[in-house]
Amino acid sequence: MSALLDFYAKHSRLIDQIGVNAILALSLSVSLQAGQLALAQAAFMGIAAYVSTILAVNAHWPLFATIAVAVLASTVVAALLAYPVRRLRGVFLAIATIGFGEIVRVVANNLSITGGAEGISSIPNDATTPVIYGALVLVGLTLFVLSRTKFALAVALVREDEYAARGVGVDVGTIRTLSLALGGAIAGLGGALYAHASFFITPTDFGFQRMEQILVWCVVGGVTSPLGALLGATVLSILPEAIRFLADYREITNGVILLAVILFAPGGLSSLWRRGTIRVRV
Repeated sequence: MSALLDFYAKHSRLIDQIGVNAILALSLSVSLQAGQLALAQAAFMGIAAYVSTILAVNAHWPLFATIAVAVLASTVVAALLAYPVRRLRGVFLAIATIGFGEIVRVVANNLSITGGAEGISSIPNDATTPVIYGALVLVGLTLFVLSRTKFALAVALVREDEYAARGVGVDVGTIRTLSLALGGAIAGLGGALYAHASFFITPTDFGFQRMEQILVWCVVGGVTSPLGALLGATVLSILPEAIRFLADYREITNGVILLAVILFAPGGLSSLWRRGTIRVRV
């Protein structure tokens, strides 16, 4: 027991980071499962992080109240964003949502209430490990329950063949809107927890680099698999710390792993879990 406690004391920040990263990866996985390359998760994360932080620092709200309002805010913003972009597909959707993310970052960088470029410090550090992993379990259970509903079947049909989905009466626009809103809610949860697990936040925490990280986690783990999102986030959170001895070279880890997965396991780590072998596609 003492060895376990010592391990946690030494790696508690990394353990918390893995939990938050897993939630963020799951948020993007929801959109990808509906065939939407919507890359606004970092923006939803940032909106919730700032809402939660402002309520905690300025109004002294308790943790769970700030998280509830923050998640509601990110969900509403995601649903509003879904309406004008739901007719976009592929790279056009990606560009539009990346643009939205940049707008959020620039606005946060210029508002006094967000602390501008300097951000907000003295955030209550009350997102403990049990809180973070309790939230992760809640998200996992919610997605598991949804996977057993007709909604999940509609999402899969929209992803595989949008025209066939319309032919059997599926409201494609509604499915895409709900998927993006659900992803926004989960990303908001991750953002609020990220803020309360840190001592300060700045707009750069929620820029394009963060979105790139989240996308790489999902691609490495498996684009349409929640299990893949969890695997990708976990592996790519741990590995840079495990190879810290490589100094600056460890920054290329994500790129090397992404290239290896594309070449040897296009379905991601979750596909290796299912079939247990690696095949090279030529």
